[in-house]
Amino acid sequence: MAVPKEKISKARRRSRISANFKAPKIALAECPKCHELKISHKVCTKCGYYKGEQVINMEEKKDKPKT
Repeated sequence: MAVPKEKISKARRRSRISANFKAPKIALAECPKCHELKISHKVCTKCGYYKGEQVINMEEKKDKPKT
């Protein structure tokens, strides 16, 4: 039976695992209202619409000063 001679450190084990890791690509979809690319299943940052309904009023958001 194979038995390791020494303990493998957490850093060595994690670096071996992370060498094969790929971050998933973000799925982009076209907004049906303004035709801008947006993250799928999220509110459009340009027009504030989601599934054909206005969720965020972007005009009010533009008028508000940042604090």
